[in-house]
Amino acid sequence: MIKHIDIKDKSTCCGCSACKNICPKNAIEMISDNEGFLYPHINEDKCINCGLCKKVCPILNKKLNNTFEQKSFIFQNKNEECRKNSTSGGFYSAIGELIIKKKGIVFGAAFDENFIVKHDKAKTKEELKKFRKSKYVQSDLGNTFKEVKNNLDLGKLVCYSGTPCQIAGLKNYLNKDYENLLLIDIMCHSVPSPLFFEKYKNYILKKMSATKILDINFRDKSKYGYKYPMITIKTNNGTYSEGVDTDPYLRAFFGDYSVRPSCYNCQFKTKKRVSDITIWDCFNIGDIDKNFDDDLGTTRILIQSEKGLKFLNQLENIKLKEIPIDIAIKNVKEMTHSVNKNKLRDKFFENINDDNLINSYFPINIKTRLNSLIRKFLSITGMYSFFQRHLSQMKRWFE
Repeated sequence: MIKHIDIKDKSTCCGCSACKNICPKNAIEMISDNEGFLYPHINEDKCINCGLCKKVCPILNKKLNNTFEQKSFIFQNKNEECRKNSTSGGFYSAIGELIIKKKGIVFGAAFDENFIVKHDKAKTKEELKKFRKSKYVQSDLGNTFKEVKNNLDLGKLVCYSGTPCQIAGLKNYLNKDYENLLLIDIMCHSVPSPLFFEKYKNYILKKMSATKILDINFRDKSKYGYKYPMITIKTNNGTYSEGVDTDPYLRAFFGDYSVRPSCYNCQFKTKKRVSDITIWDCFNIGDIDKNFDDDLGTTRILIQSEKGLKFLNQLENIKLKEIPIDIAIKNVKEMTHSVNKNKLRDKFFENINDDNLINSYFPINIKTRLNSLIRKFLSITGMYSFFQRHLSQMKRWFE
């Protein structure tokens, strides 16, 4: 009887790598499929059918016994430079600095030298900078679960951030509660394909007649503020910058083309999580507290445990306000609802290796340019939030 994990339906694997890390014989390797997503592959010659890989799978074994009375906050880092260079309010930099001050280690998603997204660790304040800014790609976790356990067993303080499925995978892998571990999950829309990201980077190099990418910022706030997403890529032959309406990668992501199969039926979109803290953007901060609405970014925080609250209360040089939970999660569909599968998604991945993929699926026309100009104008004039709030009502008027 086969006791090891066997992925027949790809929607039942989130790629968290807990199975790979737990295997006592190193019989499991995470290998990319034809869509670029990592899945476990078993070396039958090494496998001893111990069944540990099945026992740690967070989809097969959900563990959520959270009885903590949640609390919610809005947060801003008072370090202006940090906040400008962060996606939202600079929370992870603040918590990371606290952990490092306590001689701990911080793990998070970072770009490597080739702009491939991998989980990495930081032991200094300077190293924390690589975790700033969103990375709209599924990260390769490598052997970080093993590293976390080794450090925890040595008594070191560890902070680990990731998507809800990654945090659930780590929690199952550890199989016990550690007082010296702080888990932070990031509210997740979905995870896009690393393979499509590689295709996109090559597209940018060709478009810019460049040979090297120097920097990637998925959520550039410098031009149109916090509420209008821009992607900015610096190359050795100039800078590319486009918004959510015109950039093909953002259009694929928010249009749910480039999404991992498990994201269409995510098992981890719940109000209560196995993490200690859940964090995400606060685009509608003007509706919650105008004193925080400076267009530089604010983080929403949902405290999931007493430990999470304890660490939050130790942060310094911050602006923090508790808000009602129903206000914090109002209209936050990403918390409890999976994304809808785009009807062209399967065809998109069938064509993933076509040279003309991006131009075929995401052409730039008058409509996309007009949408972009309107949204930029609204952002510059400060009217964007108003129109977002009243858009549904305006649509009803014209029906």
